[in-house]
Amino acid sequence: MTERRWPDVALHVVSGKGGTGKTTVAAALALALARDGRRTLLIEVEGRQGIAQLFDTAPLPYEERKVAVAPGGGEVWALAVDPQEALLDYLETFYNLKRAGSALRKMGAVDFATTIAPGLRDVLLTGKAVEVVRRKLKDEPGAYDAVVMDAPPTGRIARFLNVNSEVSGLAKVGPVRNHADLVMSVLASPATAVHLVTLLEEMPVQETIDGIAELRGDDLPVGGIVVNMTRPPLLDEQQLAAAVAGTLPVDQIAASLEACGLGAHTDAIVPALLSEAEDHAHRVALEERELARITALDLPTLVLPLLSGGIDLGGLYELAEILTDQGAGPERAS
Repeated sequence: MTERRWPDVALHVVSGKGGTGKTTVAAALALALARDGRRTLLIEVEGRQGIAQLFDTAPLPYEERKVAVAPGGGEVWALAVDPQEALLDYLETFYNLKRAGSALRKMGAVDFATTIAPGLRDVLLTGKAVEVVRRKLKDEPGAYDAVVMDAPPTGRIARFLNVNSEVSGLAKVGPVRNHADLVMSVLASPATAVHLVTLLEEMPVQETIDGIAELRGDDLPVGGIVVNMTRPPLLDEQQLAAAVAGTLPVDQIAASLEACGLGAHTDAIVPALLSEAEDHAHRVALEERELARITALDLPTLVLPLLSGGIDLGGLYELAEILTDQGAGPERAS
């Protein structure tokens, strides 16, 4: 059996530096968690409609919509959380004022509240995810086995999740404060895990290290690290060392080019190949150093490859299978 990581987690928050592929990882994780008859909800909070693009579907409305079927008959649903609609939900829940939504829009009150008070905006966005998670905790209808949130980038993730701190300047008591406390009761609990996506490059790895320190400083639960878009070395260790030292066998390279019918161009191609080999060797060494920094964090680490064909729906299923093999999905026979 492949042991499942984070078996008690209901909310998986996925963050990462821009360009690391966090939305792709969040989508693949949702597929992995949905396999064998389970249901997951994939939530987007940044208004980019990245989930719709990945699943090749129409732009997501502010409602839960099925976007994929997972292996074994599971389902992935998706929701794009709009802060304005979330505010109206909040007003209906706490004040029974949703019918006044059109008037509030005309007055500009909704835009004002969600723009001028970023702390309120964040508590509304995270609050929607928590509301869905609480369906499972309270065994309510429409519950999901897991919720995956495609969250803001690493540099903002701790502040985004630490809603108590964000609303402290807005409300010390009252419904807003009570709502923030309710949200934090889930976000800061073992029911939540924050996963950070990185590449094997200096800046993303450093942001990951800094992000983990911030999350821990705010007592927010760190889950694991996903090393995305990895590539296997094209040369073995001996060849990599020779490439750096400039001692690759030039005659053998030229003979190989001759055998391929490129002998007339060896004077131009061989130096270019030697340069490429040296660059590749330096890149491999850099990736090994950055992987060592990640390993030193002593957190569960999952590794995903760079897909040569790019990311389409088939690629998502492939990444989901790799995540499942590494324990991100439900338990299954190995």
